[in-house]
Amino acid sequence: MGLKDICKTLQFSDLGDERGKLIVIEGEDSVPFEIKRVFYIYDSDPTVVRGKHANKKSEFVLINVAGQSKVRITDGYEETVVELNKPMMGVFIPRMIWKDMYDFSDDSVLLVLASEHYDGDEYIRDYNCYLKERGIL
Repeated sequence: MGLKDICKTLQFSDLGDERGKLIVIEGEDSVPFEIKRVFYIYDSDPTVVRGKHANKKSEFVLINVAGQSKVRITDGYEETVVELNKPMMGVFIPRMIWKDMYDFSDDSVLLVLASEHYDGDEYIRDYNCYLKERGIL
């Protein structure tokens, strides 16, 4: 199974009508986990790289609800880049997958759904430590 099979692109149903767009996202249905934390990133400089970490426990779904950004995802063996540019599209990132978010448009609002409450101890912020933890180095 490859990285693209693990880090699936998700398509959310557009339930809108003549009044406007409506996207519904439900934990354990639209996303493969119970949602315990929600945060969003906006007003990021396009030259800044956000993320730059992996998580031991948390899983994520990233959705650009406005504008666009890119997410570089790697497991230490394979690498893929997902362009998030539609509010009805997201990418699922399971635990122990390295992620970098970058190339934010001026109007980018990157919504992040997380499976766990914040715990700084579960973050791996050094790429070489991540590779060691994965048994690659």
